[in-house]
Amino acid sequence: MQGKKKKTLSLAGQIESVAYKLLLYIVLIFIVIGDTIRLFFTSIYSFFSSLPSFLIIFSVRIIHLFSRTEMKIERKRYANYTKIDFKKITKTYTKPKRSRLDMIQMKMQYFISGLIVASLIVLVQTSYVFIQDLPNPKLIGNVNFPVSTEIYDRNGKLLYELFREQDRTPINIDSLPPYVIHATISIEDKNFYNHKGISPLGGILRAVKETARTGKVQGGSTITQQLIKTSLLSPERTLIRKFREAILAIWTERIYTKKEILQMYLNQVPYGGSAYGIEEAAKSYFNKSSVDLTVSEAALLAGLTRAPSKYSPFVDPKLAKQRRDEVLSNMYQFGYLSKEQYGTAQKQPLNIQPPKTFIRAPHFVFYVKSILEEKYGIRRVEEGGLRVVTSLDLDIQDKAEDVLNEELEKIKNLNVSNGAVLVTSPSTGEILAMVGSKNYFENPFGAYNVTIAKRQPGSSIKPLMYSLALEKEFYTAASIIDDSPVVFQSPGGRPYRPVNYDGRFHGQTPLRYALANSYNVPAVKVLNIVGVQNFVQHAENMGITTWDQPERFGLSLTLGGGEVRMIDMAEAYGIFANSGRKVELNPILSVVDYKGNKLESFTIKSQDNVISSATSFIISDILSDNVARQSAFGSNSDLVIPNHTTAVKTGTTNDKRDNLTYGYTPKFFTGVWVGNNNNTPMNQALTSGITGASPIWNRVMRYVLEKDIKVTSEVQPPLQFGIPLDVVSKTCYFNRIEYFKIGTENKADCKGRLFDLTPTPIMEFN
Repeated sequence: MQGKKKKTLSLAGQIESVAYKLLLYIVLIFIVIGDTIRLFFTSIYSFFSSLPSFLIIFSVRIIHLFSRTEMKIERKRYANYTKIDFKKITKTYTKPKRSRLDMIQMKMQYFISGLIVASLIVLVQTSYVFIQDLPNPKLIGNVNFPVSTEIYDRNGKLLYELFREQDRTPINIDSLPPYVIHATISIEDKNFYNHKGISPLGGILRAVKETARTGKVQGGSTITQQLIKTSLLSPERTLIRKFREAILAIWTERIYTKKEILQMYLNQVPYGGSAYGIEEAAKSYFNKSSVDLTVSEAALLAGLTRAPSKYSPFVDPKLAKQRRDEVLSNMYQFGYLSKEQYGTAQKQPLNIQPPKTFIRAPHFVFYVKSILEEKYGIRRVEEGGLRVVTSLDLDIQDKAEDVLNEELEKIKNLNVSNGAVLVTSPSTGEILAMVGSKNYFENPFGAYNVTIAKRQPGSSIKPLMYSLALEKEFYTAASIIDDSPVVFQSPGGRPYRPVNYDGRFHGQTPLRYALANSYNVPAVKVLNIVGVQNFVQHAENMGITTWDQPERFGLSLTLGGGEVRMIDMAEAYGIFANSGRKVELNPILSVVDYKGNKLESFTIKSQDNVISSATSFIISDILSDNVARQSAFGSNSDLVIPNHTTAVKTGTTNDKRDNLTYGYTPKFFTGVWVGNNNNTPMNQALTSGITGASPIWNRVMRYVLEKDIKVTSEVQPPLQFGIPLDVVSKTCYFNRIEYFKIGTENKADCKGRLFDLTPTPIMEFN
């Protein structure tokens, strides 16, 4: 009778089995011996550390001479030569002359013996480092009372306090619907019931790969490892900590059942804000108990634990929904949901309840919180007792919120429901105000932060493109551009016929007037000369972070065809205000822990000049030239602030989904967006520079400038854009003074451009 055929593992399965068993044996040694091995390693470590180097070398020699293997080899060798009975030898014998091969073998044996001893010493020292102060997994169940983290504005006014109360309500998982548990397992640890605490190939090797690729120690954690990480270990990302985490995970699996581990995890894992554990998360996000969660709601909560701030439905509803769908897809893929249940869950609504906590400037607070979590880890931020002083000026913030709501009320008949405001200090990068939407607590999109979201900029991107043309000396501010009909043909694409905002063409137009009046056709013609890819690179140098697929862009890029973030535009416009120098935005002034240890303090993150001071001055001079822009905006628009020199640029997308105004002085930048978070178009009657973002920009900027005068007690005229040394002036068209980058003034006759670069009516571009 034929025996039963043995089941053979795949190569990957065999490798994983061997790797797991090897690691398990090592860990079991540590666990079973316990305190004894700690004492042993401590003694051995102290002993070897006190030995002089020559004694260690001498010990290697002794080990070699008395090596059992060596003696056997010697006995056999001489027995063949002399037929001597070595058992009768008690004193000495005369060795025959050894061959060269024998000498090499002997030296290799010396080397290997020494290497083994040295490796043992290193192993003892390394093992001692790894297991010293290793916490006992039996402590996981103990409750550690967190210390609240507080976030303040620059003047010491409290914005938000994390863990004002103990928001943690334990629950027995027997009372939970099965899909709550299945949702967590499917997204966090699909092999939870099969591993013994770690997943050598499925998790650790993937983490090693990501660590090698990114240069940062990555996760790869099972649910057990995550429980260890949040309960017993510090949040730092180091290989030593990961090794300890793996040891403790295996140890934990030997102490607790899978059910107990799941219960501790679901009661302790952070879900964002002050909600720790599944029960508090259900109350915070849905105002219900976790036993009443729907499949869709359970999936959303399960998706939060990896990055609560990132996937929070209060911060980014769209991303939160995508994450929920990912969890549901996994549940279906792993057999926890039928096809019908999967389809039903996808359609279930998410009735998110607004958070009921004290908070000022919520969009800004959660923006700062996400930055802190990236630096210090979620656990330390939410219960580590940090005292965070931010750059926010709450007076400016409150004023911006009030103005935004008042002005939006005036234009609600134009189908404008939302807006955003950002105020910064270009010279330092400090964020003074951030209003991400008009009402953070308004469902369903109130928590959506427009200032960090990707939106089309319209014509507000043009100053960046023109700065490249001036910097590379293709054009000057006096260059004449033919604003006339033109058709651009791309290979295999449809003809592109740019038109102006007012539907007209303006003939021979100086670059100054083309930019000031935001004419589209001249901008497209200039971009055709400087090159789309050159512009993409230039914009990235100035701070634009969202153009990661440059091959998909064409000439419409200069009219707002590529999405940008308002915070990136603030950084880019800040270069014009800073005479060409780039300064990164920074919302944090200082971070101190509750013991008084300073973790970080504000430093200006400045870089070298991205453009010359001449180019930045000329762009600023054009954007502050009220005479040059009269054709499009009139002489008394909201782009003018009496007694102040302000450089301003508007932007409106063709479909009226976005309307923006960006403006600055040497000391302040203010950006404003209006539109609808559901992306519906505004009324066509909305006019850039007259209605929409411009009135909001005017009122906020006025307040900021007046507040600055009161604080600084300035009596001298307001600050102007100073003429740098690399700029010269020359009388040009209309008998007016024009400014030039030094060396270009003699190449332009103020009647034409530097070179004959006028495009033909039909051109091809790549």
